[in-house]
Amino acid sequence: MHAAATAPALAPPVLLPLFLPTGAGSSARPRRAARAAVRCELAASSAAPAAAPGSVAAPRWAQRTVIIPPQRRGCHIITHKIMHAIRSDLSEFKCGLAHLFLHHTSASLTLNENYDPDVQTDTETFLSRIVPEGPSAPWRHTIEGSDDMPAHIKSSMFGCALTIPITDGRLNMGTWQGIWLCEHRDYATPRTIVITLSGI
Repeated sequence: MHAAATAPALAPPVLLPLFLPTGAGSSARPRRAARAAVRCELAASSAAPAAAPGSVAAPRWAQRTVIIPPQRRGCHIITHKIMHAIRSDLSEFKCGLAHLFLHHTSASLTLNENYDPDVQTDTETFLSRIVPEGPSAPWRHTIEGSDDMPAHIKSSMFGCALTIPITDGRLNMGTWQGIWLCEHRDYATPRTIVITLSGI
């Protein structure tokens, strides 16, 4: 007959001294309560043995900078421009994250519809209505024109960064998702985007 299997033995309990703060005027000797101890039962680990050296893929990093030429005011799909810049690096990643960071305060990045251009038009209409411009607008920061402060507000609404998962050498976005650059100025300048890839 085979001997019955026994549960793994537990390691001996460890006593961890718990020193409590002393009150004003007390002696240097720890108070009686400071001699309390916490008993920790350290069970034998049931985790799988550590992987052999070299069996875990080392982290990988890559970074590219993309400069988007000046765009008219509105929302623009730039997925193809981003992919053109990172395609060769992206193919080296099995799993990871792509982080996009925009270097500007009067434009923004977001993920949205990549099929019907009416969504881009409607989004610009929404932004223009919710953030007023012109002489009646309450903004004080108008150094560069009536669209100056509204552009900053819109930039904060959508943000200047995106994080997208990488799976098997591709950006793991939904079928109808595209990367948008939203230009909030009437007279735009080139926009710089730093793309950082990390993973394995």
